[in-house]
Amino acid sequence: MDAIDQAGLLMSWQAAAYTTGPSDRARAEAGVRAAYAAAGLDAPAHVIWVDSPAAGAVAAATLAGHGGALAGAGLAVPALPDPGPSVRDRVRTRPWERVRAEAAAALGPRGWATAWSDTGAILWEPVNALVARIRQSVGELAEESVTAPLRAATLDAVLGQHDAAWLAVFDTLGRLDPLAGLAEAARATGWWWPYRDLVIMAERPVELHRDEPGRLHRGDGPAISWPDGFGLHAWRGMPIPADFVASLADVDVGRIAREENAELRRVMLEIYGFDRYLKESGAEPLHRDETGVLWRIDLPGDEPVVMVEVVNSTPEPDGTYRTYHLRVPPATRTAREGVAWTFGVTESDYQPQRET
Repeated sequence: MDAIDQAGLLMSWQAAAYTTGPSDRARAEAGVRAAYAAAGLDAPAHVIWVDSPAAGAVAAATLAGHGGALAGAGLAVPALPDPGPSVRDRVRTRPWERVRAEAAAALGPRGWATAWSDTGAILWEPVNALVARIRQSVGELAEESVTAPLRAATLDAVLGQHDAAWLAVFDTLGRLDPLAGLAEAARATGWWWPYRDLVIMAERPVELHRDEPGRLHRGDGPAISWPDGFGLHAWRGMPIPADFVASLADVDVGRIAREENAELRRVMLEIYGFDRYLKESGAEPLHRDETGVLWRIDLPGDEPVVMVEVVNSTPEPDGTYRTYHLRVPPATRTAREGVAWTFGVTESDYQPQRET
């Protein structure tokens, strides 16, 4: 497969991983039936759709015998038909491992590592980070007494669209046929839980908001949410309370300094504005030279925020020159060293012909 075709397949799986909106239920169920058939199983007698992975985890935890505890914790426990035993290993894990082993044996250690690096690895980190956040939030649906069964239920799911990283590797290697049913379901829906006689299928998110590096990010609502209202709030990938950004309308230097949670304090600083904080907190510059000004904000219980202040040499349309505050490592000693770091070079190697 040439690089253009590989890139196209990778983009298609990236799109699948982040697709929002209603699942294509007919296509998803056909994929599940194909996955069961490939595993030598009859199609499940019952298919039950739920509106989020959280609802799916509650259903799966109920089937695992935790319905009483879930109900006692205030969660709505669904009435479900007898599912029979879980068949996740047969439907997903074993065929998955077989295809991976065959591919690794054919390519050799170096070839397999290259194949993964060129495809799956590109999707793995951001998608796996999203999966980890979903699992964490599912575990926090109710009191601590049900955290363990809820988290365990998320580990029993086939991840559907969030299996995109591995499916991309197998697709670009031309080895997707044994996993065709799993791939079809992944292109059409979110997480699902397979049992001998029942499959629980969760809808895809209704909305998803990410920043340029691909992290969950939104200030005026959930960064990702599902039809039943389950969702995650995040600022540049960091979990935040649902009303946190709205509560910052009247934030000041004193409140930022009093915030005990270091991660939330960083969010407050970013929203408040580093330049404004520097001015109003009476901060003193550490160093200045022809490249800019180096600033340091000491924060209790956290590493200091060190920034280099630079002025864009290209004027704005109105003739003014925009000032930027660039975050640099805490150990930075000079403004030039900080500017050099933003370009990925050492201070001695930073010799620009013209700064922009």
